[in-house]
Formats: sequence, structure tokens, C-alpha cells
Amino acid sequence: MRASTAIGLIGGVVAIVLCGVLEGTSPATFFNLPAVVIVLVGTFMATMASVGFEQMKRIPTLYRITFNPPRQDLRARVDQLVAIAEQARREGLLALDAQLADIEDDFTRKGLQLVVDGTDPDLVREILHAEIDGMTARHALGIRTFEKAGGYAPTLGILGAVMGLISVLGNLADPESIGPAISVAFIATLYGVGSANVVFLPVASRLRALSDEEVELRLLTLDGILAVQAGDNPRVVADKLSSYVPPAQRPADDDNVTPLREAA
Repeated sequence: MRASTAIGLIGGVVAIVLCGVLEGTSPATFFNLPAVVIVLVGTFMATMASVGFEQMKRIPTLYRITFNPPRQDLRARVDQLVAIAEQARREGLLALDAQLADIEDDFTRKGLQLVVDGTDPDLVREILHAEIDGMTARHALGIRTFEKAGGYAPTLGILGAVMGLISVLGNLADPESIGPAISVAFIATLYGVGSANVVFLPVASRLRALSDEEVELRLLTLDGILAVQAGDNPRVVADKLSSYVPPAQRPADDDNVTPLREAA
């Protein structure tokens, strides 16, 4: 479910606030400007010091990907590559050249272009693996950004609580203000631990899962492209690539091969 990430994050925040309300805490108590500054702004700055400003500019894009990830359809990719294998076996590899413009996925199109150009299979494998490695490295940068934030936020929350307690201890002459002041001091800890475990670390985990899914799709595509280049029977290609697809999504044995233009 593509909305599961948004539901999980929003539900986590709502659960925390609701728990406080059920215990008699006013929702307004959860807002404390100094805690916001030291935890959220402090976390942003510490993370930027770790990963750099250019990576921080990608945060809105990373959130967009997290909440609205691209669909990785393994079954559709298998159908597409089987159709390509059938055409290549029937008309020859050069016949694929006219169909490349119909293929939307850049990785698939690049691999098939290498095949049509007569590139050695080992070199095709090497080039496409380099593409996968480069993609994985780029994804790792985004994942690390949220992991860093998830590590800094709780520590800054504790720092905010300590600063608040310093203020409390400096005002012991007014006993009636100690309780509310301590409560406010611990809001920073709530912000730090809450933001790390409800937002930053879950987003990092979601981005890692999406990266793994895309790597899986590209490995499937790589094997399919090499099978097309080797001239494998389309049925063999289907059997080979179906190992990447969850059993419930695998095509039935009597499924018809999708024409290339429809599969692309």
C-alpha cells in the first residue's frame, strides 16, 4: 500500500499526542519554542555538517519518494523482457533497434541498446552492474541523511532537557514553578526521541527498502537482457526471470506473451 508510510508516520505522531491528552496533558503543552529550536534546528544543522548542504537540499525529494514511491512491477518487467526475447528470436537482435524508443525505463533501454550495438556480453554485464552500483551509492547518501538525523535528535533532546533543568535549578526559590518548568524541560527529550523513532529512522528504513526493490528490479532486467542477447527461448527466459517474482505474482504457465509495444 503506497499510503502506508504516511499513515504510519502520522499515526505515530497522533498516538503520542493522544496518549498525553488521555493522561490529562493539554495539547498546547507539547509545543515549546526553545525545544523546537534546539532539537529540530539543531538536528538539521548537525546533519548538514555530516552530509553537506547539497545532500540536505535533496530532503524534500526524499520525502516525496518516501510518501509516493515509484511502482516497481516485477511481473510487468518479466512480461516485457519475454516479449523482447520472442521478437529477438524471431526477427533478430537488430530488429529491436526500432522498438527502443517505446521502452520507458532508461536502464532497460540502455542495456538493449548495448545488445543491439553488438557489445560483448561480459562488457554489457559490467556496464549495467556499474549502473546498479552507482544507483545504490546515490541511494545510500539519502538513507544516511535520515540515519544521521535519527542519531543526533535524541542526543540534542537530552541536551535540551539538561539546559531546561539548569534553568530550573537556578530558580529553586520559587517552588511552585519547579514542576511546570521540569515538564517543559523534558519536552525537548520528547521531541528528540519522538522525531528520531517516529520520523527519521522509519523514513531511512523505508528508503532502504525502496532501494532494495529497485536493485532487485534492475538485476532482473540485467538477467533478462543477457538472456535476450544469448538468444534464449522465451519460455526459458520467463522461467529464469520468474524466480525474482513472488509466487503469488508469477504468471500462469498458459499466459500469452505480451507484444513488445504493449509491454514497453
